[in-house]
Parts: sequence; C-alpha cells; structure tokens
Amino acid sequence: MDINLSQCFIAVDDHDKALAFYRDVLGLEVRNDVGFEGMRWVTVGSPAQPDVDIVLEPPLADPNASAADKEAAAALLAKGMLRGVIFATDDVDATFERIRAAGAEVFQEPVDQPYGVRDCAFRDPAGNMLRFSRPRER
Repeated sequence: MDINLSQCFIAVDDHDKALAFYRDVLGLEVRNDVGFEGMRWVTVGSPAQPDVDIVLEPPLADPNASAADKEAAAALLAKGMLRGVIFATDDVDATFERIRAAGAEVFQEPVDQPYGVRDCAFRDPAGNMLRFSRPRER
C-alpha cells in the first residue's frame, strides 16, 4: 500500500498577493482558482511535482468556525505563527538570490545547519515562513 502526499495547506490573508508571490516569485503554476460557497479555492504547485498541490486558503476556512476563532487564527497569521512549508532546491544560494531580488522578506540567509542541510528562509506576503533547503555535500 502506497501513501503519498496530495495536498498541503498554507493560510493566506490575500489571495492576489499570495498568487503574485507563489506564481511570479517562486515560479509555481496555478492549478485551480475558483470560487466555492463564498470562498476562494486556489491551488499552486511545482511543475516537477504534478501530484502535489499547495492550497492557499484563509487562516480558518471552516465555515462552522466561530467569529472569535476566525479572529484568533487571523491574529496568529499576522504574527507569522502559523506553519509554512519547506521546499527542496538544487541550489540554495541561487534560489535565495532570486527570491531576495524579487523583494521577498528575508528571514534567514543561506546557512549550513548542524542537522545536515543548507537552507534559507523567507516570509510570504501573509507572514508564513518558507524554507528552501538542500542536503549538504559530504
């Protein structure tokens, strides 16, 4: 029995700003951008991984969530406290320079981590931390 990742979710507070970042800066393709029950369903993904989608959704997309819960989730997003994703890249330094040149907020410049990767990190327009990593050469 195989189990594979199909979708992961990233909370965003502005779909248009998120699309400009994920599509135009990171180079991900837009796979879906549709309205559904008063919400917007947007998926992006790497052309190299056609079976894995990243869903860009509001901080708390559950229509049954209370107003207080939606406000709490939005506040956590604004602080950058929600989890992002880690992207693999074949060249951390070149990826860093390309994303920085596009004006993205730098969270961490490229560094060799003690746990065996070289990585860097940025914040997306909503404040999510995104890491770009590669196993270090031995």
